[in-house]
Amino acid sequence: MAQVTLGGTPVNTNGNLPANGTILSDHPLVKADLSSTSIGDFKGKKVILNIFPSVDTSTCATSVRTFNKKAASLENTVVLCISKDLPFAQARFCGAEGIENVMTLSDFRNAAFSEELGVLLVDGAFTGLDARAIVVLDEEGKVTHTELISEIANEPDYKAALAAL
Repeated sequence: MAQVTLGGTPVNTNGNLPANGTILSDHPLVKADLSSTSIGDFKGKKVILNIFPSVDTSTCATSVRTFNKKAASLENTVVLCISKDLPFAQARFCGAEGIENVMTLSDFRNAAFSEELGVLLVDGAFTGLDARAIVVLDEEGKVTHTELISEIANEPDYKAALAAL
C-alpha cells in the first residue's frame, strides 16, 4: 500500500507501482467507441501510461493536454491516458480540446488494471478512482519508469517520463 495526498489529506492506494522490468497483465481497457483494447495491443511501441482520477479535474486535463503536445513529436510511441471516466466524457473532453495525439482509455469496467498497478484509491474522497501515476513501457511491454505523484493535485514529471523512453 502506498500513500499519497489529496489537498494535503493522506489517502491510500491498494498497493505499489510495478517494479522496473515487470510485464503488465493484459487487462481490457475501454476505447471511446466502447470497444476493448489492452496494453498488449501496443507491443512493438514504447508506451506512456498517464493514469489519473478524472479528465474533469484541472490537473488531469492539463496532463492530457501536455502529453498530447509532446506525443506529436515522439517516434514509435503511444501515450495512453487512463482513468475511470466513462468513454463519453473522455471523448467530449478530447473533442472540445482538439486532443488527437494521445488515446484516452477507461478502466471503469475492470478494476483489475488499477489493482495490478497499485493505483486504486481505497479511501478518501476519491475512493474507487485511480491515483495519478506515470508508467513507461518499452517496446516489449516491460516497465522502464514509474512515478506515483505524491499529491494528486500535482502534475507528473513529464521530463522524467519522456527521458525513460
